[in-house]
Amino acid sequence: MTIKHAQDPQSNPAQYLTIVLISDTHELHRGLDVPFGDLLIHAGDFTMLSKRAAAILDFSQWLGELPHRFKLVVPGNHEFFLASDLARRSLISNATLLINEHIEIMGLKIWGSPTTLAVGGAFSIGSEKDRRALYSQIPSDTNVVITHGPPYGILDQFPGSNFHQGCRELREAVLQVKPLLHVFGHLHGAHGMVSNEDTLFVNAALLGPDGDLSESPIVLRMPRIRS
Repeated sequence: MTIKHAQDPQSNPAQYLTIVLISDTHELHRGLDVPFGDLLIHAGDFTMLSKRAAAILDFSQWLGELPHRFKLVVPGNHEFFLASDLARRSLISNATLLINEHIEIMGLKIWGSPTTLAVGGAFSIGSEKDRRALYSQIPSDTNVVITHGPPYGILDQFPGSNFHQGCRELREAVLQVKPLLHVFGHLHGAHGMVSNEDTLFVNAALLGPDGDLSESPIVLRMPRIRS
């Protein structure tokens, strides 16, 4: 199966799901023009080092104002408020929060995780062994993987840098599972898409180096999976 850009004039809307991808909005979400789609995915860092409920509640309220039928969110390394207390995760009431778990939506089998290598960040896992054990839990029939952090060597470098900040264990797992789509964020300035023969990789981070939302949401059409 292939994934097409939403602008493709030959696409039949009845045969495709429109998926809107965003990440790293860092409390600037209310200034964002979000295209319509069947499914909205936010790949984390919707706050700015937030350890307070107000930022989480405002983000959830904003999600509730959007018309997308389905909304999925994974937290990022800035979402300390959600990492420290499991009960607080219910504050995201207008989307499904995925924290190392899977869900099926409209025939798509989706797995999401907030894990990064960020030292001192929320949801970080420093041990290679523990990260490999976590990513081994991705079901083999997964169609879409959502992570906050990028896989090693794929859209994981700041502009002008030769240093890769992605996770080798994540890359290993995704190359084995071969999902149709892997969406992530975390690395500002690496926004874009690349693909291999099995998977479209998308860094959906919208925050630019100047601290503003300098990128636009990415809109894709994915073939409907019939049961």
